[in-house]
Amino acid sequence: MFTLSLNIVRINTEYPVGCGRWMMNTARQARRPKMSARKRWNGIKLFLMYLPFLALVLLFSYYPLSGWVYAFYDYRPPIPLSQSAYKGLYWFQFLFSNSVQRAQIWQVLKNTFAMSGLGILFSWLPMLFAIFLAEIRSSKFRRPVQTLTTLPNFISWVLLFTMAYSMFTSDGMINTLLMNLGLIQNPIMFLSSDSHTWISMWLWQTWKGLGWSAILYLAGISGIDQELYEAARVDGAGRFRLMWHITVPGLIPTFFVLLLLSIGDLLNNGMEQYYVFQNAFNLQHIQVLDLYVYNLGLGSASSLSLATAVSMMKSLVSLVLLFAANWASKLIRGESLM
Repeated sequence: MFTLSLNIVRINTEYPVGCGRWMMNTARQARRPKMSARKRWNGIKLFLMYLPFLALVLLFSYYPLSGWVYAFYDYRPPIPLSQSAYKGLYWFQFLFSNSVQRAQIWQVLKNTFAMSGLGILFSWLPMLFAIFLAEIRSSKFRRPVQTLTTLPNFISWVLLFTMAYSMFTSDGMINTLLMNLGLIQNPIMFLSSDSHTWISMWLWQTWKGLGWSAILYLAGISGIDQELYEAARVDGAGRFRLMWHITVPGLIPTFFVLLLLSIGDLLNNGMEQYYVFQNAFNLQHIQVLDLYVYNLGLGSASSLSLATAVSMMKSLVSLVLLFAANWASKLIRGESLM
């Protein structure tokens, strides 16, 4: 016992408190294998492959943010910005300065939220379409259907409006057919009417992007373990049971990621579709925020500074919505996008 006490005292004298932990960490680091030159070079190659895409993102996504400075000046081209009068927050206050301006902003926001809300409300349609498309056994029928439903995504909105104009105008194909059949006496103003503008725009957008949006879900279906289907078939599950209990749960993570992105883009409806379909009759219900910014900046009474201020506020609100949706997903599902 006395000898053991002496050894403990000698160890505590030669190696102070905490030294043992340091020695253990040192030994652990010595045993840890060093990164080989090959792995280090592979990491450098991967970074060099990623670098061009990073440069494109910086060039087209972050560099244009320098144009936000126009929101604080009274910029009138071709006068240089350095010679323009500094206005501070004047344009931001101008948006809510009078009742007419507030009413216009409110109508634009209603249109924007209505269009985006319809898209979010029916965001499950591409997943459902992908599930039914994957259930088609005959490739001779499945491939043409997938091609025909994906092709409209590559048609520009200008060309699509040309097709719609030839079909749905007062003397178009649809009205001519209905009148020849005796179903109507006077032509229906499909494009020159303000009724059901939100629904019609949503239908055009759904027809154009349904097949393209289903591609991600088709890729997700191909990644589901096939042994799950085989085990369920052994237990007597039919096709609808397989879809509901295996395919749908396997696609839910993809669905929520796309849902979060769509919530972040709630104010970003795009401009092309509404620009080509707008006219004097439906302008009140078709003018979304992006189209409103375009009309402010390049319209008859253009004001680039005011348009920049609106666009700046839209970007900031979209960023807040994205973080809020991400926080809600982490709170409810325990998973987040970022």
